[in-house]
Amino acid sequence: EQKMYRPPPHVRGMTCLDREAFTQTITVPALRVPTGVLNKVVKSLRKSTIQRPGLPRVVHDQEECKEFRLVLLDPHKVTSPASFTEDESEALRSFDVAEELQKYALQLTYHNLKTEEVLEAVLPQGQDVTSAFSRVGHIAHMNLREHQLPYRNLIGQVIIDKNPGITCVVNKTNIIDSTYRNFKMEMLAGEENMVAKVKENGVTYQFDFSRVYWNPRLSTEHQRVVQLVQRGDAVFDVFAGVGPFAIPAARLGATVVANDLNPESYKWLQHNCRLNKVESKVRTFNLDGRAFIQGPLKQELPALLKEKKRVHVVMNLPALALEFLDAFRGLLHHQSPCDEDLPTVYCYCFSKDDNPETEVVERASRSLGFPLEGRSSVHFVRNVAPNKDMLCVRFSLPKEVVFS
Repeated sequence: EQKMYRPPPHVRGMTCLDREAFTQTITVPALRVPTGVLNKVVKSLRKSTIQRPGLPRVVHDQEECKEFRLVLLDPHKVTSPASFTEDESEALRSFDVAEELQKYALQLTYHNLKTEEVLEAVLPQGQDVTSAFSRVGHIAHMNLREHQLPYRNLIGQVIIDKNPGITCVVNKTNIIDSTYRNFKMEMLAGEENMVAKVKENGVTYQFDFSRVYWNPRLSTEHQRVVQLVQRGDAVFDVFAGVGPFAIPAARLGATVVANDLNPESYKWLQHNCRLNKVESKVRTFNLDGRAFIQGPLKQELPALLKEKKRVHVVMNLPALALEFLDAFRGLLHHQSPCDEDLPTVYCYCFSKDDNPETEVVERASRSLGFPLEGRSSVHFVRNVAPNKDMLCVRFSLPKEVVFS
């Protein structure tokens, strides 16, 4: 498919981008059209004209005649006058344009090629080509495979060239550190500016992408949970990151207490609260998750229950959050048990099990020390890798746990 647009074979194996090496001349069919009907002809032939990034569909006549122009046609669709559809042929006759094809020598450059076409031409034949990336503001974040690493700087430069607004390309070099939820990355191309500004669900966030955790693929999940929060509710965000749950909840009129162990996340969480003018509605802490549950959350919960406030506890640290559920055991053992609605917990986790919903509820039950079967719901968030799902277990804290 599209063989004529393939870059020259000598670019195969290139590791340092040489844009000029992609330049070649190809021959394409063209129609000689009077300038008076030019726009009508181009409109009638829109499915047959050449369609490439940066390539003109209309060029000057080779005979330098002002009364005529050449309309360039797609060589893969038009090989002879018989290639035109009945409607196209009829239109050409009505405009008095002869169905005589001319040959036109067209210069094809690097700028007329798509990302995938450049990379397929450069990387070893038969190997996977990836042009996929997560976009975080001006940063493109890639996850290259082993065989692509020798070409990583070239790949990074091509991503910048072909994606307006991308000025920095990075590659993930290890798995996420569950303690601070960030990962080491290397610069592939562009400016080394890791402070990104992004907009998600109408809220602006700023952060150093190399020092905190941010995943653009979670915007739908952030919105789903925030929509369950009402004005006047209380939200405790145990692993708040830079604020994608806490800040939208505060904007809705909830009282928010947000925490993150990573000092960088804590700094940007405070910055984003100010940026979105909710600093008066969000109190922030820089504690371990367990210390946060058994400190600020424990201290504030009795008064909230007394006021019959709806309380939400968000625990978005999927690699470890289930292990923190034991912090709720006996949290209010010094208080008299009450029948008020206890906090709703949203606990995120990963599962590689064949039956992930059942498996995560079992693990949550073990950590909590109380069976959650029939008392919880599981929401599928996303598939993060082959046979690895991210899920959210939602349940009301059992009074048997909290007051034991």
